[in-house]
Amino acid sequence: MARFGNRFGEVIRREGREIGDYQRLVDEMGRAGLVLIGEASHGTHEFYETRARITERLIEEKGFNAVVVEADWPDAWRVNRWVRGFNDDEDAEGALGGFKRFPQWMWRNEDVLEFVEWMRRFNDARPRGREKVGFYGMDLYSLYTSVEEVLKYLNKVDLAAARRARWRYSCLGHSGEDAQAYGYAASFELSRSCEDEVVAQLVELRRGAAEYAKRDGRVAEDEYFYAEQNARLIANAERYYRAMFEGGTESWNVRDRHMVETLGALVDYLDGHVGKTKVVVWAHNSHLGDARATDVGERGQLNVGQLVREKWGMDETRLVGFSTHKGTVTAATDWDGPAETKRVRPSLEGSWERAFHDVGGDFLMMLREMKEGREMFLEERLERAIGVIYRPETERISHYFGARIGEQFDAVIHLDETSAVRPLERVAIPAPVEEEETYPTGI
Repeated sequence: MARFGNRFGEVIRREGREIGDYQRLVDEMGRAGLVLIGEASHGTHEFYETRARITERLIEEKGFNAVVVEADWPDAWRVNRWVRGFNDDEDAEGALGGFKRFPQWMWRNEDVLEFVEWMRRFNDARPRGREKVGFYGMDLYSLYTSVEEVLKYLNKVDLAAARRARWRYSCLGHSGEDAQAYGYAASFELSRSCEDEVVAQLVELRRGAAEYAKRDGRVAEDEYFYAEQNARLIANAERYYRAMFEGGTESWNVRDRHMVETLGALVDYLDGHVGKTKVVVWAHNSHLGDARATDVGERGQLNVGQLVREKWGMDETRLVGFSTHKGTVTAATDWDGPAETKRVRPSLEGSWERAFHDVGGDFLMMLREMKEGREMFLEERLERAIGVIYRPETERISHYFGARIGEQFDAVIHLDETSAVRPLERVAIPAPVEEEETYPTGI
């Protein structure tokens, strides 16, 4: 902040907009076909709430008809069926019941529940014959659930094909449905890789596409598409879990490529059935901000934001990020650990978050449209990322990376003090009381 002098604050005060008025953002984002809205943590109420309100307006005012989230395909498909009027579940909380694995609070929380209920009300009010807005997942952690879903589908439409699929997928079963154990054993050649089997199953399923999808009109086509995406997920997840133990950036890159593959397949499918598809994507800033504008990108890591810009072009895409200075967050200390309400330390000197805090208040920055002063946002500064794990005692090493925020995002929403998301399972361990002046400033 110091090297910018007062000009940085003057630019923000002139260019920034009150966060309560989204009209400028909605109008600008609405011109694109894909709007990617991030979050600086997986456990902050204000990020979820603000993102949901913006998405609702994009749906109502700009014709967006799909929401794609950083969640597993089969779990989100269950929500998709409920919001589109299939009463497999009694209510929205039941529809979110597929989200059972860690981190459960990421999608089973009060803000997501409220948004899913809104989607159902919106769809129920649509005139007869108008396509309903869907809710979809694009992540790949559901390896064994997706195996079950492919087998369930083939048992319904082709018993012989189901037997072949069961034989192929049995290769994955030697690790007792523990995907990480499978990846470890396969990568160190303690057991053989199942790559050939899962790819062969995807190829066979695709060969039967025309026959399977024509049986009962649109319902059969939807069911086939759901199964095919599960088979795609299995093939990519198998590669992902092997790459986890090979070091470097490959496992991250496999995962983000899979998310964009899924997004592309969904857009193509919906374009063919409902006309022009306009999509809102929800995921973490680290996935949705263009990796080429970060120091991790310089080390070979790519992400969804970069790939979407490369595939669909700058005119058709918009990337929106969030930041915060301090507050509380729902997160765990270790993977598979319990949800805790943790206190977020004030942002570090030299970070974008601290520079925004020093200006004061909550605001929206339309970086793409900015003319005067834009060059200050093209310098590299620290940026904070809190995922499902937060370790404030190693904050500098664990949660900061370098970023040129003006290239990373088209718009940034800064909310200076934020609070923890509220899980539906109210088991989060409360945050300890801790005075700000006890926080170290440089770690």
